[in-house]
Amino acid sequence: MLYLSEILIQNPNLDSFEDLVSTVKERSKSEMFFRIDVKPQYADTPEDWEDRLEAAFT
Repeated sequence: MLYLSEILIQNPNLDSFEDLVSTVKERSKSEMFFRIDVKPQYADTPEDWEDRLEAAFT
């Protein structure tokens, strides 16, 4: 299972929400499940951030 917090910890170089979305898409190729356990703290994080991350994973 892939946790959002794990992605954020393993990739401290991510500078924006869009970078995070790209990373989630890439990691979805090797994982079956995705769990959102924290809210990303980027300045450009949209209000529908959970939906966007889930869509990127699927």
